[in-house]
Amino acid sequence: MIEPAVRPGVDLDVEALIRLRRLLTRNAARQIGAAPPSGGIPRRRRGRGIETYDVRSWSDGDDIRFLDRNVTARTGAPHVRTFHEERERNVLYLVDLRPSMLFGTRRAFRSVAAAEAIVACAWRTLDAYGRAGLAVAAASGPQFLGWAANGGAFAPLLDKLAAAHRTALDRIDDPEPPLAEALEEMERAAGAAAMTVATALDAPGERFDAVAGGVARRRNLDILLIADRFEIAPPPGAYPYRTREGDAGRLRIARAHETRAEDNRVTRLRLIGARVLQIDAGLEAAATARALERFDARGF
Repeated sequence: MIEPAVRPGVDLDVEALIRLRRLLTRNAARQIGAAPPSGGIPRRRRGRGIETYDVRSWSDGDDIRFLDRNVTARTGAPHVRTFHEERERNVLYLVDLRPSMLFGTRRAFRSVAAAEAIVACAWRTLDAYGRAGLAVAAASGPQFLGWAANGGAFAPLLDKLAAAHRTALDRIDDPEPPLAEALEEMERAAGAAAMTVATALDAPGERFDAVAGGVARRRNLDILLIADRFEIAPPPGAYPYRTREGDAGRLRIARAHETRAEDNRVTRLRLIGARVLQIDAGLEAAATARALERFDARGF
C-alpha cells in the first residue's frame, strides 16, 4: 500500500517532527552559556518537590515537620524522613486535534502547529533525561498514545500521532467534544507527571475552569495557546463564513487591528493556575522552538 503524499501544513510530517530534535540541539549549542543546569528543566514544583530517601532516628536539630508518625508509633522512638531532590522530569503532552483545530490561513493548520510545539517540548524533556507521554484530544474522544524515555521509544509515538491527525482530518465534520473531558481523562493517564496541553481553547466546555484548575493545583500545567494569524491580526476586508451549525454570512473588517481575544484567554488560564504561552501557527518551527526555550527558561 502506497502512503499518501504529505501535504505541508495540512498533514503531520513525521520526519520533520524528528528533525525538530536537531534544531533544538543547535539552538542549545548556540546558547550554551545560558543553558539550564543538567538534570532537567528548572521548574517550580508543587509541594516539597523532593522524594523520600531514608527514615532514621531523631537527632537534635531535626525539623519536626519531617517526623514519620507511623515509624515512630511502631518503634516507640521518634524517627524522621530524609529527602533528596527529585531529578526526573515527567510530562504528559496532550495535543488538541478536535475539528476546530483543523483550520489555518498561513503556513499550517492550528493542529499541525500544536503538534510541532508539543513534540519540540517533548524532545527537550527527553534530552533532559525525563519521560514524555503523548496523547490527543479528538472528535472520537481522547486517546493516550504511550510513554517514552528516549528518542528510540518516542519515534513510534510520532507515527501514532501522525495517524491520529489523519483520522482527525477524515472526521472534520464530526461534533466537537468539550476539551474539559479530554483533560480530565488524560490526567488519570498522567500519574504524578506534569501536563502540557496545546490547544486553541475552542469549545472548552462548561467545566473547563474547574477541571483545569484542579489539574493545576495537583501538578504543573502548561497551556500552549495556538492561534492562526487571521485570529491575531485579521486584514481588512469582507469574508464569507459558514458555521458548523449551518449559519452563513459575511464578516466585514474595516481596518487592520490586533485582536485582544487571546489576552482574555491568557488571563483566564493564569487565574486557574496554568502557565501560558501564545503561539502563532504561521511561525516556522524554528521560531516556535526558540519561543519554547525562553518559556522553559522562565519557569513559573
